Order: sequence, then structure tokens, then C-alpha cells
Amino acid sequence: MKSNSTKKLALAALLVAVAVVGSTFSFPVLGSRCSPVQHMVNILCAVLLGPWYGVGAAFLASLLRNLLGLGSLLAFPGSMCGALLCGAAYHKTKSLPVTLLAEIVGTGILGGLLAYPIAVAFMGKNAGELAFYAYVVPFLVSTVGGSLLAGALVTALDRTGALNRAQSALG
Repeated sequence: MKSNSTKKLALAALLVAVAVVGSTFSFPVLGSRCSPVQHMVNILCAVLLGPWYGVGAAFLASLLRNLLGLGSLLAFPGSMCGALLCGAAYHKTKSLPVTLLAEIVGTGILGGLLAYPIAVAFMGKNAGELAFYAYVVPFLVSTVGGSLLAGALVTALDRTGALNRAQSALG
């Protein structure tokens, strides 16, 4: 049992590092910094580690990205909502398409809507100048790209048998 926890923790740390390094490949869309690699990491965490490791990895990646100047406070609601929803979806269904859709809904829609109060409260955005759905479009752009990357990667891992071996090794 302890060995599986150690393996999961090590993989989660590796995926946090991938998300942080991957955030250097971000692009601006309507006031938000889109980082599709974070969404890919959310889905990999969902498939390999489960929802709670995914939320923890998303939180740590967002924290490190902010500390290193590679992200904004808006990274927290988007990545964490997406990680929780897609992790729960995969845990419940074991379906990759459902998991990808859950990441898109969790990050793109729920995370985008939750970004509004954070932008108003902590980033000095004027509520009158900012529509409550202003972050949904950029979050959707980012999460669809990352979900497509993750879908291709997980499908390739599944076809080679590496996905089953990794899931078995992690318990």
C-alpha cells in the first residue's frame, strides 16, 4: 500500500513539473493566459491517479506557475475544477471521451465562471467592465486544445498497452 502511494506521489510530482514547464508554451486569449499543457496533465492525472491527486497536482502547478510568473490567479479555479470533474468522471465511467468532456466542462465553463469573482476581488478588475462569462471563451480555447492533446496521448498509451501497465503498477 505504501509503495503505491509513493509511486502515485512521485508521478503527481512529475506531472506538476510537466504542467509548470509546459506553461512556458502559453498564449494570451482575451485577458487570460491559455496553457493547454495543464489540461493534458489534468486528464493524465484523472486516468492514472484519480481525482484527489489531480486536484492536488492542479493546485501545486497553479501555485508554482504564479510564483514563477508563468500564470495568473485565474489558473486556480480553472485547473482545479477541471481536475476534479474529469477525475471523478474517469473514476465513475472509465471512459476517455466522457473524461475529456468533463475536463472541458470543468475548466472551460465552471472554471471560466469562477474566474470572474477572483478577477474582481483579487486582480482589480472592475465588475462593470467585465462580463461574468468573460473568461469562458479563453478557458474553452485552452481546455479544448489540451484535451485533444491528452486524448491523443492516452489513446496512444492504450494502444501500446502502456496505459494498462501504468494503471496496474499504480494500483
